[in-house]
Amino acid sequence: MTTAEPVHLLADIRKTLAAYCADRGLPSFRAKQIQEWLFKKRAADWQEMTNLPKTLRSELANDLQLWSTQVIRHTKSEDGTEKLLIGLKDGGQVECVLLRDRVRRTICVSTQVGCGMGCVFCASGLDGVDRNLTTGEIVEQMLRLQLLLRADERLSHIVVMGMGEPLANLDALLPALEEAHCPEGLDISARRITISTVGLPKAIDRLTKLNSSYRLAISLHAPNDEIRDQLVPVNNKIGMQSILEAADNYFEQSGRRLTFEYVLLADINDEPKHAEQLATVLAGREALLNVIPYNPVTGLPFRTPTMERQLLFRKILESRGLRVRFRHRKGDDIDAACGQLRRSQAAREHGQTGVSPSA
Repeated sequence: MTTAEPVHLLADIRKTLAAYCADRGLPSFRAKQIQEWLFKKRAADWQEMTNLPKTLRSELANDLQLWSTQVIRHTKSEDGTEKLLIGLKDGGQVECVLLRDRVRRTICVSTQVGCGMGCVFCASGLDGVDRNLTTGEIVEQMLRLQLLLRADERLSHIVVMGMGEPLANLDALLPALEEAHCPEGLDISARRITISTVGLPKAIDRLTKLNSSYRLAISLHAPNDEIRDQLVPVNNKIGMQSILEAADNYFEQSGRRLTFEYVLLADINDEPKHAEQLATVLAGREALLNVIPYNPVTGLPFRTPTMERQLLFRKILESRGLRVRFRHRKGDDIDAACGQLRRSQAAREHGQTGVSPSA
């Protein structure tokens, strides 16, 4: 099984370990021990797996590649948020984040290098999309973030809201989420795993047919197609109605309450009439509306609405009976918004200054 380039273990950990043990006549419990070390005991390398024989540890290190990525930058915020800039073996870079909020320990992972959806206010898509991440590269983000936890902390939630459009990479994402969900993996309940999407109806329908039970968050960002076409260019070919219909079907199948994301942009989608229109669009749905005051990105013209405008927007929505949550921005001092740290690093490497707060 030894090759010039070791097999990446996390690309398909259960199948790879089963084959490895079978080829070498090892008892099957060795595979379970390795999984436990990685997902439960948070081992960072083979030598930490002390209940494996030393010779086996050495053989595993030669035959199976544990990490295919490297941490390029690790930043920490005063609010407890930590962010990793991950370097891929082909030179690409992605970001992932650990968020601390009271008892919750949430990780946010990426699914693509860049993003092809073209949301005009987002740093992730400024340079387009390079490629999809592999299953192993997605799982590695989860494990690297888990390594940041203290011994008394436990990973509780996963949000697929990092760089990229998750539903454009379902073939790699779903096996990664299975490792997060299954008892032998991170053992996180499906109701605590959220997939965020700009809304790709065919992919949402695929999740529905698969009887998926993960939570779905639709990045709406606009109360009508006219504004959404400007903010989320792919909407030109889709339209909000088809997205809402697909989301409603998913809710009926899964029973998971939908979340709609709405980035609040000053003088673009934050007026009282926009709040009224949005309330009409979402009326009657068992859903949570996550309103996110814009996190400024250097080089982009968008601004955060005033606190007065934010409060009025919320008042109108709640008066119409919507369940609303205004998300508190975390990690502003470490470029925690998607794509910011990668651009900051690129600027550092090219000797630029003034690109971002932490550059």
